[in-house]
Amino acid sequence: MKIDHIAIYTHELENMKDFFVKYFNGTAGDKYHNTKSGFMSYFISFEDNTRIEIMTRPELNLSDKEKIGVGYHHLSFSLGGRKKVDKLTSELSKDGYNVISGPRTTGDGYYESQISIIEGNIIEITE
Repeated sequence: MKIDHIAIYTHELENMKDFFVKYFNGTAGDKYHNTKSGFMSYFISFEDNTRIEIMTRPELNLSDKEKIGVGYHHLSFSLGGRKKVDKLTSELSKDGYNVISGPRTTGDGYYESQISIIEGNIIEITE
């Protein structure tokens, strides 16, 4: 068994798509738009066939991202080396994204950064 994809709701569908394409070399599929419900989505595919579905709909409400609660906390991307983590962290910071932590070696031995991206979603990048 394998996970087929992870889905994220967003108010900023196009910005979220552009983020994953630009920084993680994702390939965006065609936009799906259900004109009856207003639902829209893209599937973003990555080189290892991992996929993310980004979605929006008119009645979508923002949650309070300042509170820690149950549910998914972050998406993690393994880049294949510390220099790649350093480079992408620097690029994201220069482009105005908030680096929450890192690059650093965690207590359990991972070399990583955590970045707050669009609408407070957290991306973790590891070696």
